[in-house]
Amino acid sequence: MKNYTLIFLVKKDENKITEICLAMKKRGLGVDKWNGAGGKPNEGESFEECAIRETKEEIGVDIISMHQISEMYFKTEDSSDWTERVKAYICEKWEGDVSESEEMKPKWFKVSDIPYSNMWPEAKTWLPKALEGKLQECSFIYDNSDKLLSFDIKEVNSFL
Repeated sequence: MKNYTLIFLVKKDENKITEICLAMKKRGLGVDKWNGAGGKPNEGESFEECAIRETKEEIGVDIISMHQISEMYFKTEDSSDWTERVKAYICEKWEGDVSESEEMKPKWFKVSDIPYSNMWPEAKTWLPKALEGKLQECSFIYDNSDKLLSFDIKEVNSFL
């Protein structure tokens, strides 16, 4: 199984998330889609260490604190086993200014204006609840042309 991370910088007003930083992928898998920063852990690197490193590389900020919001599993309809696991995080405290890199072009969105139509199809199924503070374990099945066929989302109290 391949492991990945996602991290979303957010701003709050009166303890409610009001803005989210998404980044337009400029190359590779997910090109021309909005998403969080993130990527694949290097050998010996934890998910958390990967999220911190990738955020610095892709949008130029240093993470001070973050917390996990979701653990997601993916496969295609013709696969018997789950092929990808993604741990997603929210970050409310960071140092530095968000900036563009060779891979990502970040932009702040109001939560009410998140461009779900230009994101991976599963984002609209789990991200809204995550931004409300719900922890989730999710599974997604795609066809071979990136069409979401089915999903299962469970709220959890914590992650192991």
